[in-house]
Amino acid sequence: MTGWRLVLQRLQALPQLLQFIVVGGSAAATHLVTVGVVVSLTGMPPLWANVLGFLVAFIVSYNGHAWLTFSAAQARGWATVARFFAVACLGFVANESLYAIALHGLHWHYFWSLAGVLVLVAAGTFVLSKFWAFKVRTA
Repeated sequence: MTGWRLVLQRLQALPQLLQFIVVGGSAAATHLVTVGVVVSLTGMPPLWANVLGFLVAFIVSYNGHAWLTFSAAQARGWATVARFFAVACLGFVANESLYAIALHGLHWHYFWSLAGVLVLVAAGTFVLSKFWAFKVRTA
């Protein structure tokens, strides 16, 4: 068995909440790294870089949740992508609002503020993803 297959098999054996944390953590890390790189290399304001970080992380998040966390539902296709994108956008509105408060109201560091905000928004994302975005649709 190849290394990737073994890793995937072990991830599939985890409880769903732990799978969500692994995928969400990967997406959050992607988001953070993207924002950090964009701000450092271009000087773009963090709130604008956060939009780019969200879009890049969405790709990681959707694919990870569709193929791992919520794979048992077999809910894939454009309708599922649209529902999950709606969930992600709702989460991003909360993210951007809390991030603006942390940056401009509390004057916290952009990187650590974003890390905290990503953790706070994750719980709502799990609930909406499980019970709406990736819910099995019956005819």
